[in-house]
Formats: sequence, C-alpha cells, structure tokens
Amino acid sequence: MSTFAFGKDQLSVSAAFNIARGHVQGRLTPEVLALAAKSREAVETIVTGSETLYGVNTGFGPLCQTRISADHTRQLQVNLLKSHSVGVGDPVHPQLAKLMLISKLQSLCVGFSGVSEPLLQRILWHIDNDIIPVVPSQGSVGASGDLAPLAHLFLPLIGLGHVHHKGQVKPTAQMLQEEDMQPLELLAKEGLALINGTQFIAAHATLGIERLHHALNTADIIGAMSLEALLGSVRPFDERLHHLRPFPGNLLVARRLRKLLEGSEMVVSHEHCERVQDPYSLRCMPPVHGASRNAWLHVKEMLHVELNAVTDNPIVLDAQNTISGGNFHGQPMALPLDYATLAAHEVGNISDRRTYLLLEGREGLPTLLMKNTGINSGFMIPQYTSAALVSENKALCFPASADSIPTSLGQEDHVSMGSISGRKLNQVIDNLEKILAVELICAAQAFDYRRPMKSGKILEACHHLVRDHISHTEEDRVFSDDLQVATQLISGYQLSTLAEETAAREGIDLNGEQHERFRLS
Repeated sequence: MSTFAFGKDQLSVSAAFNIARGHVQGRLTPEVLALAAKSREAVETIVTGSETLYGVNTGFGPLCQTRISADHTRQLQVNLLKSHSVGVGDPVHPQLAKLMLISKLQSLCVGFSGVSEPLLQRILWHIDNDIIPVVPSQGSVGASGDLAPLAHLFLPLIGLGHVHHKGQVKPTAQMLQEEDMQPLELLAKEGLALINGTQFIAAHATLGIERLHHALNTADIIGAMSLEALLGSVRPFDERLHHLRPFPGNLLVARRLRKLLEGSEMVVSHEHCERVQDPYSLRCMPPVHGASRNAWLHVKEMLHVELNAVTDNPIVLDAQNTISGGNFHGQPMALPLDYATLAAHEVGNISDRRTYLLLEGREGLPTLLMKNTGINSGFMIPQYTSAALVSENKALCFPASADSIPTSLGQEDHVSMGSISGRKLNQVIDNLEKILAVELICAAQAFDYRRPMKSGKILEACHHLVRDHISHTEEDRVFSDDLQVATQLISGYQLSTLAEETAAREGIDLNGEQHERFRLS
C-alpha cells in the first residue's frame, strides 16, 4: 500500500479520500515529529516563563486578559473542549468526520501548533482504525475556527463524546475499554490547537468538490443524450468557436460534447436539415456547464491551499515569536463555496429546461414521452419534481458568507459562516443529482424512440447502463422507484465512471488538453 506523509506531502482532494477510504496509509515521519517536538518545546518554555500567550496561559475569547497559572494550564485545555462542545443537529456522515481528522492532522503536522507527538499519534490511530467521532452538523459560525464541531471531533481524545466503532455508535469510554486504551492528558495549548481551525469547512469542501466533479461530468453525458434525442446540432460545440472565448471550462465542455456525440447516427441523420439553431439549454451547454466548471476549478485551487495550511491560533514560530492572528477565519473558503453552490444550482437549472424540451413533442418525439397519453400522464410529473428541486436550490443559493453575527462578547465581531456555505453546497448537490436523474430517465426514454439509429460508443454504453436498471415504459408506473435508481447511478458515480472507462477503452480522448487542470488531484 502506498503511503502519505502528513505534514510533508501535499494533501489534495484525491489524497484525502484515498486515506479516508483506506487506499493509502498515513504516516508520521521522523522529520515531521522533530518539527512538532521543537514547536512543543517552545510552548513549554512559554508556560514556565513570564510571557503571556493567548490560550496557553490566558483565558479564551473575551477572557484573553485573564491570566491562568501554570498549574491550571492543562485543566484549561480540557475545559476548552468541554465548553465548546455545543453542536446541535444531525451528526455529519462518518466519512466527513474522518476527512476532518485527516485535514486537522495535516495542519498540526506542519509544525507550528505546539502539540505533542502522543496527540498526533492518537489522531492517526483514530484514522487508521476507522474509529470516527460523532460530530453534530450545526453550531459553527466559521471563524475562530469551526469551534463546536472540532470540539466534538476531539472529545474522544479525553474519553468523552461518542464514536463510530465497529459498525456501532458507542460512548468513547466503552470504545476505549474495548480497545484497552486510555484517554490522553492534554498539554498546554493542545485543546486550543485542536478546536481552532477550518477543518469542518474544509471537509465539506473536499466532499463537495468530489461530488460536483462527477455531477459536472454526468451533466455533460445526460445533456448530450438529450441533444441527440432532440436531434440537436453539434455545430455550437465547434472548437474554432470556443477558442474565440477561451474560458477553460467552456473549452473542456465543448470538447467533451463533441467526443460524446462523435460517431452518432442520430446526429448524422439531420445534418442537412433547415433548422437554424437550437434552444439555449442545448446549444449553450459549453458556456453554462463551462462556467460551473470554472467555478469548480477555482474552489479546488483554493481548497488545495486550505488543506495544507496552518489554521489554528496562536501560531508558534519559536519561544520568542508567537503570533495571535486570524488564520482560523473561514472567509477564504466561504466565498468560493458560495460560488460553487451557485455553480451547482445552475447545472440543475439548465438540466430542468432540457427535460422540459424532451416532453414537448419536438422532432417527432411523442408528447410527454409516451405514445398513449390521456389515460397515461407519461413523464409529465417527474418534471414537477425537477422544478421543485430547482426552486429549492434557488432558495439555498443565498450566500451564507454575506452574513455575520458577532460572538464572544464582540471579540469575534466578524465571522464567515463558511460552515453553512459548505453544508449548503452539499445540499444543493443532493438536489442536483436528483434533477439530473429526472433528465436521465427522460433522455433514455427519448433515446429509445430514435432506434434503430445508434449513438457513439460512450453514449451507447451509458444508455445500456440505464436500461440495465430502468426499463422503457409505455404505461404509467411509480416513477419514484426509477428516480431513486437513476439518482444512485449518478450519486454513486457509475455513469460518469462508465463514460471515462469506455472512452479509455475505445481510445477516445474525452477531456483533451484541459484534462490535467480539471482532475480531482
């Protein structure tokens, strides 16, 4: 198994997921442990000296002027985790909490947080053994770090809270007894280093970036299927056109659509027709899907910085140089996450318009995609679901980062709300996957009416995948079952993965020169 050196190797979205899924083994190198020891030594020097350092020998927030004696510095750290464990709401998925552990360990291992080797080793132990803390989803305002969720994340270190352990949620004390382990005793500054940081935001961004990547790829596939079924033109995807406005996302989408439609008998069947142009939802896929790709790229680049940054407070350079700054403030990620939320929504917005086109009875397709309507409603009502989800996403697009509510008696007087930005992004992607599922079942149904004509290799494979799980119908049935299956094909990445694998097998360069830039890594 390949390894990842925390604090030394660069953490990417792909690397984080590979560690979380057990495909890569995380490790702590001697060099990193030496840096951590040096930083820890500086903290111990401060504790025994006369210098005042926030959160080490002072209280927190508005209590920063309250001096704490050396005898109480350790109890201060324990109290910090207890007092800040105020999260509410449903727990986040264990995978997301594990991503929080991974990104926090990366930050601490850079060597400016003043934590001890046993602390680092215990966090790695939780990751390696898939013993994941239970973390409530609500309670962070995204500045001074994701305080509440991070406090819950690290309660198990001191024997408190709950964990996912061997398929069950258990009190930490029970888990420690079963594992023959003891709680850690936190040293000065360690509690503060644990709860100060942006790892809740970063974990949501990591999850959202992977999900949106596959949703964008899937949207191109389904959009191409819809265009074929509607006998749309490929001319709007001409490379020469898009090099006149060469946004990288636009170029990528135009190429993908050309390659997806390459070899299609449906496209060839009407190449000399008199229709001048298609509706925007067909011919404007490159600028619309492409704009969302550009937003995705921006968030990915910002997240790469964040995943490898030191975001706790104060920063310990050495015993004589500590800085109490604002690296914990979530604004650098909150703004891009709100941007990504809008980008995800727009992909769903245009998908719903294509679904509507498929139902109108254009170009010889039966109205509502069923021959015997009247007694049958056809595919009319699935589009209602799509419309409802699009409307819901519009409401979720209000930027969380536009709000700020002062906390900590005014000491923390501007906050990012980036934790809400991250949560909303994934809510919108949840809805996007379902919106695309509606278009997928409609596009597949419309595809059937163009037989015996065939598409190119990639879209034929994708259509066969759909038909392996969802049958063509000429009678009304419980479409929610079909929508659930279609959503699983999208959210489980089967459709997007199949397209990539088919392209590789057939020697089709689906993504071209933009491929490296738009990879997850």
